[in-house]
Amino acid sequence: MLQPGLKRRLTRVFVSAAAVAALGASSALVAPAVIAEPSATTIPGVDEIVHSPNLRSIANVPQQGPFTKDSTGTDIAFTKGHAIVGTYDGFNVFDVRNPYRPKIVSQVLCPGGQNDVSISGDLLFLSTDSSRSDNSCNSVSKPASEKSAWEGIKIFDISNLAAPKYVAAVETDCGSHTNTMVPDKNGKNVYVYVSSYAPAANLPDCQPPHDKISIIKVPVKDPAKAALVATPVLFPDGGNAGGDNPDGTRRSPTTGCHDLTALPEKDLMAGACMGDGVLFDISDRLKPRVLSRVQDNVNFAFWHSATFNNDANKVVFTDELGGGGMATCLEKFGSTRGANGIYEITGRGDNRKLEFRSYYKIPRLQSETENCVAHNGSLIPVPGKDIMVQSWYQGGVSVWDFTDSAKPKEIAYWERGPLSNEKLVGGGTWSAYWYNGYIFSSDIVKGLDVLELNDWRTFPAKFVRQNQFNAQTQYKLHPGMN
Repeated sequence: MLQPGLKRRLTRVFVSAAAVAALGASSALVAPAVIAEPSATTIPGVDEIVHSPNLRSIANVPQQGPFTKDSTGTDIAFTKGHAIVGTYDGFNVFDVRNPYRPKIVSQVLCPGGQNDVSISGDLLFLSTDSSRSDNSCNSVSKPASEKSAWEGIKIFDISNLAAPKYVAAVETDCGSHTNTMVPDKNGKNVYVYVSSYAPAANLPDCQPPHDKISIIKVPVKDPAKAALVATPVLFPDGGNAGGDNPDGTRRSPTTGCHDLTALPEKDLMAGACMGDGVLFDISDRLKPRVLSRVQDNVNFAFWHSATFNNDANKVVFTDELGGGGMATCLEKFGSTRGANGIYEITGRGDNRKLEFRSYYKIPRLQSETENCVAHNGSLIPVPGKDIMVQSWYQGGVSVWDFTDSAKPKEIAYWERGPLSNEKLVGGGTWSAYWYNGYIFSSDIVKGLDVLELNDWRTFPAKFVRQNQFNAQTQYKLHPGMN
């Protein structure tokens, strides 16, 4: 149950009574017919679009000034019918209330890759994970070896989406690769959990070991007073030591977390922490407590992101083999490398454990010139089912069902052909999320894509409406359906 003060600010999800009634009366509303399962096909030509019959493109908005084709598109958050899409150079605000005709309503030029975004009420949190001369949006790149280099979280007031205002910044060790919004229990403050990791030994304030996260407290009514309040160490034993995988690729040691996904209503958080997958208790927001840790030293190279199912009894962890820059959707890597790992949460209370069930990887082979690996996605809100939409870089967008944890299967896909047939050129979809009946994809090169899914298995999700949505801050999507 959300606290009364939070209901006005956090994600609101509902299925209208009329929609529920319609779903129960086939004579009033007819769901789309069954569509054949997708299957592997020949690799499409450069920029050629291929897709299953049940998933189609309805809009694309390319990058435009002040951003260019070199402004790498990154993560997405949603509020009030708008999609806010990060780029390494800042962020775009799109009005997507008419998904067939998305419109840019504002652009903020604020370099500082990778500029991942999250939202709470009228506040936007922007991750800076590259060394800058200062914390302003006019900063320039600065050698990381200099002690005065700045990295961390920037905070914007987006009460006027047409004119976001920069209100505060908080520096954090190792910067902020990603960030996760976690509300406190009285609605007065928002905590920003900052994920970062030690990529090199020459960073003055980021020397390995870096086995912690940074927690920033943001007063909702006075965000200018945001401050770093805790840096809990999550891996006092150092975490996974790393090593070589059987195919010669490198397994990452744990020197921080890449992504944290919170389930505030359950006081749970899942951490994808480089060499470890972790389940946390966050009943004390400033002291995350490890409930269960798992490693996969045969198939996983880099634990990248995590997604709970709606009943909070499963977690999907992704493995970003090759860091997103390799062609890993190839026959030689098989179906378990650069894939998702599906884990069930067993036990109760402090005895909860993560138990492995299966892997999922897109069944369509890609070319040697396409970076392809499991990346960001979200649940599609279907009562009683576990269905997810997910980005796979140049492997495109995949919709897959893991209701049966041991037998996940793809039910829809959409992808472009390679950017080049001559050499590996990085690109493809960074994040693909379901929001208010449609799939929104942030393509690294091509801009914002909007896709429409028409499938009887996901039909009820078309009636779910959300005010705000952050993929890394999950809420129960079907009130009353457990």
